[in-house]
Amino acid sequence: MEHTPATPQELPADVIALIPMRNVVLFPHVIMPVAVGRARSVAAVEHILQAKTPVGIILQKDPAIDEPGLDALCPVGTLANVVRHIAAEDGTHHAVCLGVERFRIEELVEGYPFLAARIQRIPEIKPDSAQVEALTLQLRERAMELVSLLPGVPAELAHALQATRAPSDLADITASLLDTEVAEKQKLLETIDIEERLHKVLQILARRIEVLRLSQEISERTKEQMEDRERKYLLREQLKAIQKELGEDGENEQEIAKLDEAITAAGMPEEIEQQTRKELQRLQRMPAASSEFSMLHTYLEWMTELPWRLPEDEPIDLHAACGILEADHFGLERIKQRIIEFLAVQKLKPHGRAPILCFAGPPGVGKTSLGQSIARALQRPFVRVSLGGVHDEAEMRGHRRTYVGAMPGNIVQGLRKAGARNCVMMLDEIDKMTASAHGDPSAALLEILDPEQNATFRDNYLGVPFDLSRVVFIATANVIDQIPPPVRDRMEIIDLPGYTQEEKLQIAQRYLLQRQSEANGLLVDQCQLTPAALQGIIANYTREAGVRQLEREIGRIMRHAALQIAQEEQQQVRIDADHLPVILGPEKYEHELALHTDLPGVATGLAWTPVGGDILFIEATRINGSGRLILTGQLGDVMKESAQAALTLVKARADELNVPTSVFEGIDVHLHVPAGAIPKDGPSAGVAMFIALSSLFSNRPVRHDVAMTGEISLRGLVLPVGGIKDKVLAAQRAGIRTVLLPARNRKDLHDVPESTRSAMQFIFLETADEAVQAALGASGKIGA
Repeated sequence: MEHTPATPQELPADVIALIPMRNVVLFPHVIMPVAVGRARSVAAVEHILQAKTPVGIILQKDPAIDEPGLDALCPVGTLANVVRHIAAEDGTHHAVCLGVERFRIEELVEGYPFLAARIQRIPEIKPDSAQVEALTLQLRERAMELVSLLPGVPAELAHALQATRAPSDLADITASLLDTEVAEKQKLLETIDIEERLHKVLQILARRIEVLRLSQEISERTKEQMEDRERKYLLREQLKAIQKELGEDGENEQEIAKLDEAITAAGMPEEIEQQTRKELQRLQRMPAASSEFSMLHTYLEWMTELPWRLPEDEPIDLHAACGILEADHFGLERIKQRIIEFLAVQKLKPHGRAPILCFAGPPGVGKTSLGQSIARALQRPFVRVSLGGVHDEAEMRGHRRTYVGAMPGNIVQGLRKAGARNCVMMLDEIDKMTASAHGDPSAALLEILDPEQNATFRDNYLGVPFDLSRVVFIATANVIDQIPPPVRDRMEIIDLPGYTQEEKLQIAQRYLLQRQSEANGLLVDQCQLTPAALQGIIANYTREAGVRQLEREIGRIMRHAALQIAQEEQQQVRIDADHLPVILGPEKYEHELALHTDLPGVATGLAWTPVGGDILFIEATRINGSGRLILTGQLGDVMKESAQAALTLVKARADELNVPTSVFEGIDVHLHVPAGAIPKDGPSAGVAMFIALSSLFSNRPVRHDVAMTGEISLRGLVLPVGGIKDKVLAAQRAGIRTVLLPARNRKDLHDVPESTRSAMQFIFLETADEAVQAALGASGKIGA
């Protein structure tokens, strides 16, 4: 049936004007402002203002539709009275609407300038049950709680909630207060049953109250933090003002900012960086005039300057390493081979635990320079830590920061100097450390040199662990016996014996001449030393296993040449062996064999010293007395016992020596070992003492060109001793041609250079009788 439109003032009783809302749900008994902008909605407002009839406020399902149809509108809306209307200049209208009751749309009515619909009003049923009454009471309490949590709620709203008695009215008013989704509010509007609506509102209300409580707690905590931050900021600003008045502003902040940047750039492990930043915060709170300020500032500088970050390892070129070792050192073939093996293992297993090498030998044989060559081959920084004279454990581990003037230990200082955590660190003169009342520094070395422990080395000054596992440690020593056994056990000992005269000549020609020429401002060809001059210096002006004194004497000659060239007396100086006494003075060392005489009772022994081998004369004589044995020459206890054993053995072998026993009656035997000012000890002079005493009592002189070493026993056995290579080289320097050695030391000749072995004769002794046969000449007269 076709509908004939009526005038706006004559709408049927069941037809109302509709205002579709995009995101607003109006509940009955609630006042709400509504913004109207669409033309049809504005026409609806104008109609109801003229006709003074209610308007239908209804939610459209899709907010994007400008002209919604029946399918785009929700089925249930709210009839409302417009209590106030305001028309803005931009064409929009604002209406304050008061909800009256619910309605349901039956159909839309066409023919009006606004959206109109035939509706069915939904009356409110007033249930009368205890359940509804209890829900209403509960809802009122929770609604009042919600009002207390909401900010800026007018007091009138709380009074309205208290005064509302109808369950439906209370449910609608409370639902309008809920900050929930529009769709959820629409479901509440469409819920007609009062009890069901009360349940739904209570559920949403409980959730909303919980959210508001949490939000309030978070807000209070945030407010407290903000207040604390603001208070600290205010105090900090006041502190700045005070410092400015005292003239202390600016510098401290710049220093702290620099330290902060340095800590970030240092690459520390996370735990250590956190601890360092705590110390930085302490520094920031301290006044600059505090005594602890400078101490803490120095500590932070140390922490930021240490090489915490591990650099990339350079690839190891073994051929280049061989070239470096050959260029830097002459001879030492076995040592070079071991170093190349060490580098080869490093190349194949860069992150493995490298052995700790200890170069042991006399001064001047090239121990330190070998460490520098290893660093060059590895392309890593080299740092030398001198341990000579260290007697305090704190020098290794550092002092605690509580002490005035505290500093880190030598290891950490060396790492800072090297600037790399994988540097080559040489522990020089490791045998010169001594224990004292301040502790044993060698005990600290146990952790440093142990690959199982040094990854967490803790310096007392730093107070945090530092990883030393990638440091290549190399030690040097002169005397292995003076290194504590636990420390010695952690190292691989590599012996560097002294050089022969031929090796010294080659070293001088290849290295020392050029180095001393440059040191004294000379060109290479301005001062020429002939081989004869160099041999003269080696033989007559030096007595050493290394080449340090030789280099000093060459330096003296270079200075003499530099003086002549500087005075323009000569353009080129040539030094021969004849010029040495004029430049260097008289010969410092005589030929030892020249001191030898044909008197019986004098034997030549061989000794080992920390600076290499040396020859040793044993002198024996007899005087009238009571049978005493007199020993002089600063002999140690072991050497005194060797002399006593030698005399006892001579008396026991008197028949084999053709010496009557009456010779030993009524006499004192005096045994002297020059030089008397030098302390001597050890059992290796036993054979020489026995031969000297045998020569004395049998009246037979010892051969001039024979030297000997070995320990003697009361059974007449010759026992092995140490330092064979050094002793043999000393014998060669002294002009000895025959050396008597214990037979069990035959294997030690492998270390003696081939040129020395071929130039000398070696006689290996099993018993003292063989020593007598080799050292004494034909039988002579027996002294009275």
